[in-house]
Amino acid sequence: MRFADAALPDTPATAAALEVATRFCSPALLEHSIRSWYWSLGFAEATGVRPADIELLAVAALLHDTGLMPAFDNVALPFETAGGYVGWTVAAGARWAPARRDRVVEVIQRHMWPEVDPAQDPEGHLLEVATALDISGAGAGVLPDGFVGEVLAAHPRGALGSEFTACVTDQAARKPQSEAARIVAGGVAAKLAAHPLERG
Repeated sequence: MRFADAALPDTPATAAALEVATRFCSPALLEHSIRSWYWSLGFAEATGVRPADIELLAVAALLHDTGLMPAFDNVALPFETAGGYVGWTVAAGARWAPARRDRVVEVIQRHMWPEVDPAQDPEGHLLEVATALDISGAGAGVLPDGFVGEVLAAHPRGALGSEFTACVTDQAARKPQSEAARIVAGGVAAKLAAHPLERG
């Protein structure tokens, strides 16, 4: 896998998702979302888990953390569900079929699961392992060093550690039954602080 071979799909839906993420995400969360796309493709190449809908995966990767942003933060729903609804709205604007819009919601929600079965949901699985790598360091070493270096050079981590920790800690306090609360209790702050890609 080469960085040059992993460009985002050139489609109206992907362009709209990137525009939304650029407008409403912080720089660090935007770069995290873009890296999640690249890591998803890297894991697909490395593990043989092939996404059935590459455009849907791109839209989900770009928008998966929009629910953490003030413009879309939901008082009651988990942030991944709120972000899923942002994806649904973008997909509706692109005139996707209703079932495909619902799949965007599903994939974004599942990125916060501890594990997603690749046989049942390849897009959900790839986004889950991609975001796990970028946040907790899970799967570090699976992707080729050259590819990882190219992605980090183009889309640096910046203040992701402190920003993401603050965002999910706030979510956990307000929504104690959420997946955000689970990962905070599981030590996500320490994992970000000791992230292997921060030392690269």
